[in-house]
Amino acid sequence: MMTAVEIGRQVASGRVRAQEIVRAALERAELTQVELNAFITIAHESALEQAEKIDERLAAGEDVGPLAGVPIVVKDNICTEGLRSTAASESLASFVPPYSATVVERLEQAGAVVVAKANLDEFGMGSSNENSAFGAVKNPWDTSRVPGGSSGGSAVAVATGVVPIALGTDTGGSVRQPGSFTGVIGFKPTYGRLSRYGVIAYASSLDQVGVLCRSAEDLALSMDVMAGHDPKDATSLAGVAPAFAKAVTGASDLTGVRVGLIEELTGEGNSAGVMAALELTCERLVQLGAELQQVSVPTARDGIPAYYLVAMAEASSNLARYDGMVYSSRTGEDRLGQADVMMKSRGSSLGPEVRRRILMGTYALSAGYYDAYYGKALKVRRLIAHEIERAFEEVDLLLTPTVPSVAYPLGEKVDDPLAMYLGDIDTCLANLVGIAAISVPAGFTAERLPCGVQFMAPALQDERLVGVTALLERHVGEKFAPLAPL
Repeated sequence: MMTAVEIGRQVASGRVRAQEIVRAALERAELTQVELNAFITIAHESALEQAEKIDERLAAGEDVGPLAGVPIVVKDNICTEGLRSTAASESLASFVPPYSATVVERLEQAGAVVVAKANLDEFGMGSSNENSAFGAVKNPWDTSRVPGGSSGGSAVAVATGVVPIALGTDTGGSVRQPGSFTGVIGFKPTYGRLSRYGVIAYASSLDQVGVLCRSAEDLALSMDVMAGHDPKDATSLAGVAPAFAKAVTGASDLTGVRVGLIEELTGEGNSAGVMAALELTCERLVQLGAELQQVSVPTARDGIPAYYLVAMAEASSNLARYDGMVYSSRTGEDRLGQADVMMKSRGSSLGPEVRRRILMGTYALSAGYYDAYYGKALKVRRLIAHEIERAFEEVDLLLTPTVPSVAYPLGEKVDDPLAMYLGDIDTCLANLVGIAAISVPAGFTAERLPCGVQFMAPALQDERLVGVTALLERHVGEKFAPLAPL
């Protein structure tokens, strides 16, 4: 399949029509859906209409943008005007937004075409994409296994070649973990680099839009298009101009770049396949000129309890609106009182994992427990941030496995949420601190399952991660992010 950069050039030059590209993507999406359940909505009509408009504008001599005719997939918790956006929840099963998220608007203004909305864990709450009101997503490399979550549908769309670029959201690793499980790039920028306007909130201090793709050049192009201040989002960073394309072509090697392996996360607890992938990446980094050393983040393993306390507390607040009154579907007879209708609506329209996190978050915020749980989690969050800042005084980048294991069988951890939560031990740190992180393909295990490694960079040094990815991609060649079988 062509990259987004190649498609944009081909369509803009008239060598291929946007309608041909989009029609092919829709056909492949249908095939993928039958096998893997990656999508909640496939946008046949609107996508072909948009592609036709692009062809007409090009024929009239207009500049459509660098993503002319590029098909994209958008996670279904990111609003798309006129196109159903459910967050994979029964409570929003019929919600059609009257506006699009800023990141979607900017991609469409650059010529991209939304061909489908991706399946996910309900409201982004999960690490396996099994917590969806629309059914579980399957991993294309082994359909008996999970694709990762919560952005599993977006990852599968890229891994199977439906689209070259997909949007996800990353609250504690929800772009990077499925990237690792499906063998694609998963990028979470510094908090505030991408607007969150139009994203259905889970945990507002942690949520960030992210990108899944198979090439550093596509990642750079999409970030250059989407990044930049958005006055509609109070957390959007001003005065930070994106320069991702320059990062892809800027460096020829990693001479002098210091990469630190977090010793608390690169030993016990990781599978043999994951450790082999990490060692292989270290060898490649040395060949490219990087200097490797061990660094310590003493409270790194405390990130999981701190992250889940903060995330669940914020989820309790954000999801209070889904009560059957104004937002979400309503359950119960009209003659029932307001409290009864609210309880019935929330109980019937929210899934078990969402209810679990709301209850735990409400408990952590309740009188008598706030200081013991939520307040303490905020202190640990600050401590981890200080330790990572100190680590970046010694090195330029931090390196860990993306996930302690490869994709596990469907159903294996559904009844053991604590085991599933532990899978976020590597990825949640970047969200707690607000820094940029990327999962990069690192080969396959003996079972032919993909595996990724994670790089983290100091705040606002996102472009550096894209540059490292580009160097590794050139070093590895065509086997860097191969298409999954379908």
